[in-house]
Amino acid sequence: MKLKEDINPLLLQVFRSVVWVYSVVTFLPWYFISGAGVNQARAKRVKARSISGLPAGPYRSVNCIDRLVLTLHQGVDTLDKVFEYAASHFPNRDCLGTRELLSEEDEVQPNGKVFKKVILGQYKWLTYEEAFNESRFFGSGLAALGQEPKCNIAIFCETRAEWIVTAQACFMYNFPCESSLWNRPAIAHGLNETEAILLDVPRLRHIIIVDSKPTNWPDMPRGIMVNSMAAVQEIGAKPEHSKVRSLPLPTDIAVIMYTSGSTGIPKGVMISHSNLIAGITGMAERIPNLDENDTYIGYLPLAHVLELSAELVCISHGCRIGYSSPQTLADQSTKIKKGSKGDTSMLKPTLMAAVPEIMDRIYKNVMTKVDEMSRLQRSLFILAYNYKMEQISKGYGTPLCDRLVFHKVRSLLGGNTRILLSGGAPLSPATQRFMNICFCCPVGQGYGLTETCGAGTISDMWDYSTGRVGAPLVCSDITLKDWEEGGYHSTDKPNPRGEILIGGPNVTMGYYKNHTKNQDDFFVDEKGQRWFCTGDIGEFHPDGCLKIIDRKKDLVKLQAGEYVSLGKVEAVLKNCPLIDNICAYANSDQSYVIGFVVPNQKQLTTLAVQRGVPGSLEELCNSTDMEFEVLRVITEAAIADKLERFEIPKKIRLSAEPWTPETGLVTDAFKLKRKELKTHYQDDIERMYGGK
Repeated sequence: MKLKEDINPLLLQVFRSVVWVYSVVTFLPWYFISGAGVNQARAKRVKARSISGLPAGPYRSVNCIDRLVLTLHQGVDTLDKVFEYAASHFPNRDCLGTRELLSEEDEVQPNGKVFKKVILGQYKWLTYEEAFNESRFFGSGLAALGQEPKCNIAIFCETRAEWIVTAQACFMYNFPCESSLWNRPAIAHGLNETEAILLDVPRLRHIIIVDSKPTNWPDMPRGIMVNSMAAVQEIGAKPEHSKVRSLPLPTDIAVIMYTSGSTGIPKGVMISHSNLIAGITGMAERIPNLDENDTYIGYLPLAHVLELSAELVCISHGCRIGYSSPQTLADQSTKIKKGSKGDTSMLKPTLMAAVPEIMDRIYKNVMTKVDEMSRLQRSLFILAYNYKMEQISKGYGTPLCDRLVFHKVRSLLGGNTRILLSGGAPLSPATQRFMNICFCCPVGQGYGLTETCGAGTISDMWDYSTGRVGAPLVCSDITLKDWEEGGYHSTDKPNPRGEILIGGPNVTMGYYKNHTKNQDDFFVDEKGQRWFCTGDIGEFHPDGCLKIIDRKKDLVKLQAGEYVSLGKVEAVLKNCPLIDNICAYANSDQSYVIGFVVPNQKQLTTLAVQRGVPGSLEELCNSTDMEFEVLRVITEAAIADKLERFEIPKKIRLSAEPWTPETGLVTDAFKLKRKELKTHYQDDIERMYGGK
């Protein structure tokens, strides 16, 4: 969507004339030097075909039309061999990097709250050889403490180098690692189910602390030993403990990874070595020129499959991985002391993964700053933005605009980013196009689930279309299954539609101790290929690219018989600058949709001033006048985006409290937890539906 050009028509015509002359003069030299013609052909080519010839599929990448790809390298069929391969090929290259903590101080805010601020130094690196040895010694030390092969180990740790070192140690010694999520109920469920570590589990003997061992740990039950990670590595480095390890098989469990729990109790997904290797093989094939010269910034939760797979892809190709966190990512991040540098400024990554929630925040923050510019600056930015949008839609670049206009925005992520990978949830077309334009790099939108190792599809880096998730990866087949209730069929015109089923070697072994769900969600076809039923609804375009259009669990039938896709409503309304987050809700015995809204504080305050409504943020959110005003803005946005009348929320509840993983209302990937949100807002639901 183009930005509105608020400029004198005569000046606008002069600008367009100058741009036209510039384009004519520079087009031919640039076209041949940049290889734009080749990239255009790549973008327009057919990327996947139905191998059955039927509209339902299965669809398979044209790069592996004869058979799916299983491994990156011949004979490298377990994850310990992947790390060993990398350590032998890139022994002295930087592998895992962590910034030094120089100082930490409390900063008192105007409202009296105290925020912790840090000043961080340079990145300190472990080489591939050093990281490999640290993992080997840690695994050996765990074995010396009595850890047996095929016995679970729980990793409860933020995203940092020690997480991946621990995981690699587990891969080497065939200890399945259980990746714990951060909210307490999910952790308790996962630890209970895998019997890995819980105070009332009699098998518990050892707790390993990543940092220095605490001198005093009150209330620790007898018989449980606490060691630091360094102490265990020291034990493992002793010659008497360097015994022959039990090598994993490709079919052995590598990770028990718990789903986000957005639709209920988290389920433990059993992921084998061969599953993960197939998944990262498919992902790596979709990233052009991936090699040891790339730098990846790791900050998303490693307990989720997107981050773990991304880091394993990087390790398999000898890339550097520098660690960060959402609180220290950029110069303006919440924990970075004003005047000091965030992690992207220091690391200057070339590769980065992000969930749509983070990209949406960047988009809204930049556009807010654009609104605060002088009229001349704002006009120049908007003209450059719209010009570049026209050019990239044709497959062309804009090097002059990139250098003169967008370099400051690009520098927010360090200035060297060449590929952004989006996953975890649908990315809105407006945000995707904004990231393309302002960060001067392609955004590869991917689709996958924990049950498929995060692998399913990733869009081509030369494909600048929006709203699609690309063609199947070389490790996956995708077929569409008719869903009668929702009215989706493979015979639909102009494109076949249906529930997305993913098949291939990346489809995992099933859910841990959950036979019923395994029978519901997984099956093996007559050829022996394993499949997962995603519950998502998609359509295939003529070039073999997939578009996610609905989700079975998000579809609600209203009282009058209309079907409402709650996810679709939320995706449209989240583009509204006034909304930071929204959850649409509907009861089947009611005739309209309602919504819970986390408003953007700055936009809400501005709107309140315009409407003469006084009060603090909490008072504004509890104001019926402001509910009405926000609902009016939401309705206008919904109509502009062509939502149907019955899809537009008729009543809303404003929330002053942001939804974070700590509140338990969203997952670590910021997906809505509908069940928890319903419980949290139950009184408001009754009020909005007339019960109170």
